Amino acid sequence: MEHDERFGPARSVTLPGPLALDGGQSLSPVTIAYETYGRLNADGGNAILICHALTGDHHVASTHPRTGKPGWWTRMVGEGKPIDPARHFIICSNVIGSCMGSSGPATAAADGSPYAMRFPVITVRDMVRAQAMLMDHLGVRTLTAVGGSMGGMQVLEWAATYPERVKSAVIIASAARHSAQNIAFHEVGRQAIMADPKWRGGDYYEANDPPAAGLSVARMAAHITYLSEAGLTEKFGRRLQARDAKGFGFDADFQVESYLRHQGISFTDRFDANSYLYITRAMDYFDLAEEHGGRLADAFRGSKTRFCLVSFDTDWLYPTRESRGIVHALNAAGAAASFVELSSPFGHDAFLLDVPELFRVVDGFLKAGGL
Repeated sequence: MEHDERFGPARSVTLPGPLALDGGQSLSPVTIAYETYGRLNADGGNAILICHALTGDHHVASTHPRTGKPGWWTRMVGEGKPIDPARHFIICSNVIGSCMGSSGPATAAADGSPYAMRFPVITVRDMVRAQAMLMDHLGVRTLTAVGGSMGGMQVLEWAATYPERVKSAVIIASAARHSAQNIAFHEVGRQAIMADPKWRGGDYYEANDPPAAGLSVARMAAHITYLSEAGLTEKFGRRLQARDAKGFGFDADFQVESYLRHQGISFTDRFDANSYLYITRAMDYFDLAEEHGGRLADAFRGSKTRFCLVSFDTDWLYPTRESRGIVHALNAAGAAASFVELSSPFGHDAFLLDVPELFRVVDGFLKAGGL
C-alpha cells in the first residue's frame, strides 16, 4: 500500500462529482487535499478520520508548508500516541471551502478564474459529503471519526448522515448547533473583512492584495473566544508590553494587545479571507436537530455508533451544557455514549493543547473499541 499514489502525506485528488449541496447548487469537479498515515488493515477496520476545526487543515501531524510549524495535533497523533499510525490508518482532509488545496473560493472555476464569491455557500453536511467521496476513493468503507470544535460538528454529521459507516465517534469541545452568541462573533469577523476596502467584493486574487487588515481583526475577535478569562489573566494580566509606563496613545501598551495583534497578523499569512467567510457561514448554519425535524435524538435513532464526548470547564464558546445536550439526545435515541468534562485553564483551545487527561480518555475509548 505504501506505493499506492492515493496514500501518504500531502495528497490531492480531483473527483468528477457532482457534489450536491444543501443550498441547491452542485460542485463539479471536487478537489480534496488530504494526508494519510499508517496502513489500512485487510479488514478495513482501523481507519480513523480526523476532522479539523475552522482554521485548521489536513496537516494534522506533518510540518505545515506555509508556516513551517509542526502539525496542529501532534500531541494526539503520532508514534506511541492515542492515534498511532502503527495501529491506525489515519486520514485528515482539508474541508471544501477552505484554502489549503480543497475546492474553495480561491480555486479556479470553469473559466479559469478564481471562484471568489461565485463559490456556492456550503454547509457542514456538504463538507462531510465531500469527505465521504474521498473515503470511497480511498476504499474506506467504515471508520472512526474524531474531531474538536467544527471538527466535532463534522463528526456528529457523519454519525447522522452515514450511521452505517461510523463505528465510533469522538466529539471534543463541540455542539450540535451554533448558538446566537457564536453567530454574533462570526458576524463581527465577517463584517471586519467585508469593510476592508481591499476586499473588493471578494475579487482580490488578481491584484494579489488581500484584505489582510480585515482578516486580522476577524482573527483577533475570534481568538478571544478560544481562550478563558482565567487563562488570559494568568498569562497577561494587565502587564505592559516592553515598556515601564503607559504610552498614552494607541500602540499596544498591554501584553494582551500585542499578543492579539500578533495572532491576527500571522493568521493572514496562511489563510484566505473569503474562505473565512464561507466556513464561518457553514458553522452558523449548522443545526443538527433542525435537519431532523427539530428533535436531536432523531438524528441518532437506531444508531449503532459508539460515542465519546468531551468538554472543558473553562470553554465558554462551546460550554459543557452543549455536550450534555448531545448526550441526552443520544441516550434518548438508545445510542451508546460516554461523556466527561475535563478541567483545564485553556478554554476552548484546550483540545489542541497539553491536557494529558484528554489523551487518556481518547486512547482508552479507541482501545475499548478494538482500535
